[in-house]
Amino acid sequence: MADAARADDEQARERAMEAVRELLRWVGEDPMREGLQETPRRVVDAFLEYFRGYEEEPADYLQKTFEEVGGYDEIVLLRDIPFHSHCEHHMAPIIGKAHVAYLPRNRVVGISKLARVVQAYAKRLQVQERLTAEIADCINEVLEPIGVGVVIEATHACMTCRGVETPGVIMTTSRMMGCFREDEKSRHELLRLMGF
Repeated sequence: MADAARADDEQARERAMEAVRELLRWVGEDPMREGLQETPRRVVDAFLEYFRGYEEEPADYLQKTFEEVGGYDEIVLLRDIPFHSHCEHHMAPIIGKAHVAYLPRNRVVGISKLARVVQAYAKRLQVQERLTAEIADCINEVLEPIGVGVVIEATHACMTCRGVETPGVIMTTSRMMGCFREDEKSRHELLRLMGF
């Protein structure tokens, strides 16, 4: 069974590499040119890395929590989490940073796990609005905190390198849940801590 799966993987990989060769021919290049001979393999390897989020379940990263927090009952915020994603419309890079916060109810999670949740969702074809919502929803569903806030700032190559060709533009999206949505004072405190 494992051999059959490996053979299927190798056949799928070869089809993907042939698709890259076809794209190279389509844009007017010769895939057999010295500088391009290894490009199909490199592109396929890069795609496996770019889109590894499909092999991950982000909620799994939030399963191990800690209840002994010395009575801590304030905002937990991880700022400036860098990420790279790709837009689903043009498969062009989205490069940005995420600010992720929650107000714990009874337990906290290791801070690296928040970054892992961001990376797992970012390593899929995305639109920034959905990426923001997926991160917030996952934290809210698994940790059941009093509130969750996620703000993402990113540049989109589909806008900066093609189409309207407007470099330097940053798109900002947010999702506020629980107390950060319902209580204006809590929301303002969170946004201030995030630097907004």
